[in-house]
Amino acid sequence: MFALVAGASLVSAEETKSGLQKGETIGAFYVTKLAGAEEDGVKVGKNLCYRCKNGARPQVVVFTRSSDKAVVDLIKQLDAAIPKNEDKQLRAFVNYLGDEKASAKADAEKLAKTSEATNVPFVLPNEFENGPEDYGINPKAEVTIILAKGGKVEANFAASSAKDLKVDAVIADLSKILN
Repeated sequence: MFALVAGASLVSAEETKSGLQKGETIGAFYVTKLAGAEEDGVKVGKNLCYRCKNGARPQVVVFTRSSDKAVVDLIKQLDAAIPKNEDKQLRAFVNYLGDEKASAKADAEKLAKTSEATNVPFVLPNEFENGPEDYGINPKAEVTIILAKGGKVEANFAASSAKDLKVDAVIADLSKILN
């Protein structure tokens, strides 16, 4: 019985589908900057399209409903990868999602402090409950990560529970957008 339950759990973690998929175009969506990336020329409180600001550059778009240690680890690794890949102009931004705007904003600000990221902006999407409608973010996914280059998705990672997030796989796939 236990093996059956564990097997079912593994299958559901593997089958979480959320967000734009490989080959799809990443569209514009508006967010409010809450914290992080003090050197990017965007003031906290400004509403803008970070995806547009990043243009065709390689970028990692993180949508999260969790501040789990796996999410913090991912952000720390992305934060370190940005200056290491300055020549490739790597960008990343973290979109915090939630049912209530005030709590999502507070959680995003707390995540920014916990991660101590200096190169990654933390934002609240205008469509804060589930992100931009045309991105297809699964409401049951705690974390959705889109790696894009040239305005197209190169890789997608999603986890129904942040604890299932495969941070090493995401970081390994950065090569798909940096070459």
